[in-house]
Parts: sequence; structure tokens; C-alpha cells
Amino acid sequence: MVATSPAPVVLDGRFVRLEPLDPGTHGADLFAAGGGDEEVWRWMPTRAPRTEAELRDVAAAVKASAEADGGMAFAVVEKAGGRAIGWTGYHDVSTRDERLEIGWTWYGRAHWGTAVNAESKLLLMTHAYEDLGMGRICWKTDHLNTRSQQAIARLGAVREGVWRRHRLRADGVTWRDSVFFSLLADEWPTAKAALQSRVAAHAPADAPASP
Repeated sequence: MVATSPAPVVLDGRFVRLEPLDPGTHGADLFAAGGGDEEVWRWMPTRAPRTEAELRDVAAAVKASAEADGGMAFAVVEKAGGRAIGWTGYHDVSTRDERLEIGWTWYGRAHWGTAVNAESKLLLMTHAYEDLGMGRICWKTDHLNTRSQQAIARLGAVREGVWRRHRLRADGVTWRDSVFFSLLADEWPTAKAALQSRVAAHAPADAPASP
């Protein structure tokens, strides 16, 4: 299978729907979910947006950045309420090398510890490996962000190493080391089964199975 670049698509799950990020359409819901929340934005490359307009500007920048390197930004919509509660996306895409990065992910704090992250990653990874033909997915995070590192490891990803003094933090003063993780296509079946089990554990017994 020849790897192909991400294109606008809706990825539909049991608890969440990932749809192309639109600052105008999703801005109000996103601000309500996490705008101004310092803990949500603590490890992000930008400070917490203080107004809806500022959040829309950040969303537009994230969308443009993802698309500039061949990726896609997605709004994460909670299906129960029909509202965007965060965003995520594909970045640093190389079809020649069959690889991409999943990143720039955040969710409103009310959705931490729910099925949202597991299912969002299940949808993104399934599409990347099985539809786009990718052979490698990577993630990177601040070396001080242990919660993110634990969440990535639970996906089945392998910690590869650390890039020292890799990025200036949003405070404009301190520097972060970046911890890199990856998962390869031949590791995906095992990781997929584990993710499916995690998502199913959050569902009522009579809920329909995910496609």
C-alpha cells in the first residue's frame, strides 16, 4: 500500500467524532470547554487563550500549521452533547517515509479520564495505518509533562529518547526537553486491540459496537 496524505475526513466513533477543525464553527464550544484554563494549556506551545477571539486565532494557526506540513487538524466533538471539547491532529507528514506525528492535542478538563482520549487516538491511528498506509506514528511531549508521557505509553507507544533543549516554552523564558515516542505498523494490531478494550470499558453493556 502506498502511503497517502491526510485529506478532510470525519472519523466517527462511539463517544467522539473527529471533524476538520473550523475556528468559526467550533470556536465558541472550544472556548467554553477549555479557554483560559491554565491547567489545560500548561504544556501547550501557546498560553491559555483569554478570549474566544484569541482561541479562534490559535485554532486558525494550528490548522494552518498542520496543513502546511501535509497534515490535518481535527475538532474533537463529544457525541453526547454535540459540542467540540478539544482538538488534535496529524502533523509532520511524510508519505515517502510513511510517517506522521499526532500532536497539538488538548481536551477540556471535564473530559480527562474519560473515553475521549482513548477513542480519539483509536480513530486517528486506525485511519493513519489502515487508510493512509502509514508505517510509523510518533508523539513528542515536554519532559516535565509526566501525565502526557503516561497517556502516550498507554497507547502502546515505545519511548525512543529525549531531544535536549528542543523547544522554547510558551512563557518565552524556559526551555523544554522533548520526549519522543513511536508506534510502528507491525505493532499496531496489539495496540489496537488494547485501545478497543479501553473504549469498550466505558460503554454501557447494550451500546452498539464501534465500526
